Amino acid sequence: MPAEKVFVPPDYQRPTESPPEVAAIPFRQRSAVTEPVWVRTILIVVAVGFVGLFLLLPLVFVFVQAFSMGFGEYFEQLSEPYAQSAIRLTLLVTAIAVPANLVFGIAASWAIAKFEFKGKAFLITLIDLPFSVSPVIAGLVYVLLFGAQGYFGPWLEANDIQIIFAVPGIVLATIFVTFPFVARELIPLMQEQGTGDEEAALSLGASGFKTFLFVTLPNVKWALLYGVLLCNARAMGEFGAVSVLSGRIQGFTNTMPLQIEAASKEFSRTAEVAAFSMASLLALLALVTLILKTFLEWRYADRLSSSAQAH
Repeated sequence: MPAEKVFVPPDYQRPTESPPEVAAIPFRQRSAVTEPVWVRTILIVVAVGFVGLFLLLPLVFVFVQAFSMGFGEYFEQLSEPYAQSAIRLTLLVTAIAVPANLVFGIAASWAIAKFEFKGKAFLITLIDLPFSVSPVIAGLVYVLLFGAQGYFGPWLEANDIQIIFAVPGIVLATIFVTFPFVARELIPLMQEQGTGDEEAALSLGASGFKTFLFVTLPNVKWALLYGVLLCNARAMGEFGAVSVLSGRIQGFTNTMPLQIEAASKEFSRTAEVAAFSMASLLALLALVTLILKTFLEWRYADRLSSSAQAH
């Protein structure tokens, strides 16, 4: 078939380049932030104001009240026997609970991320249980188990073992409320890394322990430290479950948060300064934790970006 002819007007000219007025317009990349400037300003002011009003202002108030009677009174209140006992007990409980959760977190995350077994989903649900159960309820459960009228109470009393209203009960409560932190930091990272590095190490003749020590552990060290840091912060500041199991005996079973509550109920200026002094010490520990947390987040993000570039 002959090619179809297209009618072209006599005065038609095919354009060879863009019109001058179009070519002169510079290309502008559209911004991902499409809100007006005033909207962004309002949002920033609201966010900063909220943080300042509900976080920074109370923190500043705690330190102002703690030093309101001078540095001498501040350190004297922290040197008082009940305060020293509360500080020692808090550090002791933290020193027991954090390593216990460290061992459990590594074991649970390694089992969940590296192996397939029946009940895996149920184990993950149990790890998240302390996030959904009130610490006070956890304390009551331990009372029903280990109290004098509890399930194990008669046997414990017959063997002269005291858990409730003693240090073991406080340790159990602290372990319960803090054990998800290490595991929850390690599980997603180990699942993302897979088992390739471990299989390569095993194929080269490394034992299981050496594979864990020199391959698995270095790959998750920053997430592990981050989880330990969060676990430590929660252990020192736990109140609900500990208040149920401790009996609140000053000088024996009062931790730092419980000592703050006990001092605040005496309704005297000296007791008020004592409460704020102890609170300022906890706040200072929280600030140190925040600084370390920021540092670990920076190193963790840098590690992830380096791994992404390597792959």
